[in-house]
Amino acid sequence: MVTLNDPVYVEAAQALARRMDAAGETLEEAIRHGFRRCLAREPSDKELAALNRLFQKTRKRLAETPERAEKLATIPLGPAPEGADTVKLAALTVVANALLNLAELTMKR
Repeated sequence: MVTLNDPVYVEAAQALARRMDAAGETLEEAIRHGFRRCLAREPSDKELAALNRLFQKTRKRLAETPERAEKLATIPLGPAPEGADTVKLAALTVVANALLNLAELTMKR
């Protein structure tokens, strides 16, 4: 639970989310990009679907509270890029945080 909420991990997730957002025109491309950057492999269809569901559920919830989305997308990293959809960035931040906390990334084999 520490890494999910630690400010360093949140900032890293925000930075990864911005790279994901810039990397592809579709959500699938963005998620694939983040997955490859973290794990150096392609996600399976099951993994991609789970991350897509996480994004959709989170985006829907954050759309109801745009001020919360703004904070999640910008604090502590800083202002979102000009013209960015902060609700989308915030939802991508949650996806990026999930990626950064995968056992496959954090555990040595």
